[in-house]
Amino acid sequence: MLLAIDAGNTNIVFAIHEGTELRHKWRISSTSSRTADEYMVWLTQLMNLEDISPKNISGAIIATVVPQALFPLQLLCRRYFDCTALVIGEDNVDLGLQVKLDNPKEVGADRLVNAVAAHKKYGGPMIIIDFGTATTFDIIDNQGNYCGGIISPGVNLSVEALHMAAAKLPRVAVEKPDQVIGTGTVSAIQSGIFWGYVGLVEGVVERIKQEFSYSNSDEEMKVLATGGLAPLFNDEVAAIEVVDQELTTYGLFEIYSRNK
Repeated sequence: MLLAIDAGNTNIVFAIHEGTELRHKWRISSTSSRTADEYMVWLTQLMNLEDISPKNISGAIIATVVPQALFPLQLLCRRYFDCTALVIGEDNVDLGLQVKLDNPKEVGADRLVNAVAAHKKYGGPMIIIDFGTATTFDIIDNQGNYCGGIISPGVNLSVEALHMAAAKLPRVAVEKPDQVIGTGTVSAIQSGIFWGYVGLVEGVVERIKQEFSYSNSDEEMKVLATGGLAPLFNDEVAAIEVVDQELTTYGLFEIYSRNK
């Protein structure tokens, strides 16, 4: 079995793959001070519920955008699963794609993993929209190469920033309001966040397509969405063709298979 770890700014996801099948997936909030022992106490209980022994784990792979989390996660794999984890971004890990940027090291590990997964499952060229801590747009060509991207504040981050900066504005749940024009403070904020991000996504996707078509070819770009809030926006953003919530875990499995 493979242990795939995706350490993001908000959550860390632990996924168990058996062969090509995703068996189980669990998430814990990202805390940079958490130790390998603490991870194992939490993870052992969940694995026991599914009748999975640590001895069943034969390999591990890590993608992290939180540098402080890397060492304890590597130690977790060595100490408790008796394996040395592959780490996305290290020179010995072959992603099977080119990063066509001035400084390839600047690209977040999760975004490269998503690019690998998206091209393997859906082909290209493609725009990958990830509704995570940040809302990111990643562009891959028809060969699967990473061509660049866009980073904007995430939906929940925007809600939190609005609440923190304006004394009278409450923290609200992110959801689609019944109408665009708010009739109260809560509905007005919800409308601004939801429809504001619909407009952001539609506008950015259109501009990416125009620019990519001009500089590459007239080949139509596919649009894929992932991340926790992707289903919420899927029905209102016509450009989104498919939502894939397992994109990153699939990409980690694919990269591990290439490097095994």
